[in-house]
Amino acid sequence: MASMTLGTAALRRRWQAWWQGRQPVADTHQTTQRNVYIVPTWAGVAFCCTLGVLLLASINEQISLGYALTFALTGAGLASMHTTHGNLRGLQMDLKAPDGVHAGDDYTLELRLHNPGRARFGIAVSAQLDSGATEPAWVDVPALGHAVLQLRLPAARRGLHALPRLIITTRFPLGFFRAWSYWRPASQVWVYPQPEAAPPAFPAQAEAGQADAASTRQSASGTDFSGVRTYRRGDSVKQILWRKSALALDQGLPLWVRETEAPLARDLWLDWRDTQGRDVEARLSRLTAWVLTAERLGQPYGLRLAGREWPPSLGAAHRLNCLQALAGFAA
Repeated sequence: MASMTLGTAALRRRWQAWWQGRQPVADTHQTTQRNVYIVPTWAGVAFCCTLGVLLLASINEQISLGYALTFALTGAGLASMHTTHGNLRGLQMDLKAPDGVHAGDDYTLELRLHNPGRARFGIAVSAQLDSGATEPAWVDVPALGHAVLQLRLPAARRGLHALPRLIITTRFPLGFFRAWSYWRPASQVWVYPQPEAAPPAFPAQAEAGQADAASTRQSASGTDFSGVRTYRRGDSVKQILWRKSALALDQGLPLWVRETEAPLARDLWLDWRDTQGRDVEARLSRLTAWVLTAERLGQPYGLRLAGREWPPSLGAAHRLNCLQALAGFAA
């Protein structure tokens, strides 16, 4: 029994190796004679059974018109099989790597189909997931032209994931046969933790930094001298330069006011230790929400996670680095 199990496993591995060899991993795909497969659909099986009944009836009754009808329908069926296979064969496809998304959301695969020959109709693309194939997206490709197809896929778990295997299918023109080809994309997709819906305020250290930043942006009563300007309604009397303004008043000019700035804000650090008392996913969710909030407020922030640090900064590149670190975190 054990030897049979080992033999079956070895045979399965060899089969998988052969099968994978016929499906190279790439972000481009061309349907050829070697990777397009075709089988009859249930409608095609019923059509074949009908032809068999007609042939038997024609032989039994010696009906010449029955023979003619049977052979004509057989020729139409064979032509349909050739057309279905040719409708898929020869297409060239490439995809755009998807942007990262948060767990629980959908990401979009954008596929570009290039047609070097006659028009193609009824091309469907679906993805093979663990739960089965997704609903297909359909497109027609004009002769000697191009078409763009978008396929929405779920992002269930955080992390860096390989894209699922794609299935390109057609049943054009009569639906008697189904032709398909498999495509294994090389690109991957980042799935970030889902941000906490209502995160608390930043930790104490970060909160102080945030308050300083707010005062820098909104207050004009700081301590650092930066120059002078003309008086604006709402300026404090303490800011008016009376000696300089006395000469200005004699000449009919506006008052002069001292321009000041508040001290620069302190750096904001988002630390893994500030989320204690929650499970791993909840802690990552809170840190993700803090990263997005700090980026939205324009507050430079850094991330401390499992002994690693990302220095305080702002911008899309810094945000992606922090989100990818959170997505790839392993407890």
